[in-house]
Amino acid sequence: MKFGVVVFPGSNCDRDMYDALAFDMKQEVIMLWHKDKDLSMFSTKDCIILPGGFSFGDYLRCGAIARFSPMMQTIIDFAKDGGKVFGVCNGFQILCESHLLPGALLRNERQQFACQNIFLTNKDREIVKVPIAHGEGRYYADENILNEMEANDQILFKYCDENGNVTKAANPNGAIKNIAGICNSTRNVFGMMPHPERATSKALGNMDGRTIIKNLLMTEQFANSF
Repeated sequence: MKFGVVVFPGSNCDRDMYDALAFDMKQEVIMLWHKDKDLSMFSTKDCIILPGGFSFGDYLRCGAIARFSPMMQTIIDFAKDGGKVFGVCNGFQILCESHLLPGALLRNERQQFACQNIFLTNKDREIVKVPIAHGEGRYYADENILNEMEANDQILFKYCDENGNVTKAANPNGAIKNIAGICNSTRNVFGMMPHPERATSKALGNMDGRTIIKNLLMTEQFANSF
């Protein structure tokens, strides 16, 4: 399995993702420039990653300009053919702007940039700790979309406290229903606001991110659990 990490002007987590995959997890990784279009070196068994950062300076809306990069046009086709696509933070915003994932990311409820370690839980009530770093991470979707996502088990991660309780106090950005990560209906496109690539190293004192990456990406389809 190979990974491709897309670099946009303003990306600042592309090397974090590369290091986590290549050095911490010993995976093959290819860096991809946003103006290129060629994904012929990848098959649908591989995964393309949109990293965090501030693509195009976050002008207009976060991810709104990056959505029109030449590489994104190819990635949209790649995803429609069943290829895996994973967006983290700004990458999640780009996936929503590209309509590969439902909903939108809005300004944090407190109108402040949030940078801290948070806890996530899944439907099996497993708990992991990973960092966040965003100003527009408040996930929103209307009631019809939320009902459809819940029926299809597309809500994969929710913000919680250290005991797994999904509460307002544990929600760092005001995301509706504490949503931190979702997938599409065919389970090959995934987005999350927290940064698992910043939690893959013993040197950083946290390896919970490895579990997320392994179980989400290194399977035939995205899993439901850590």
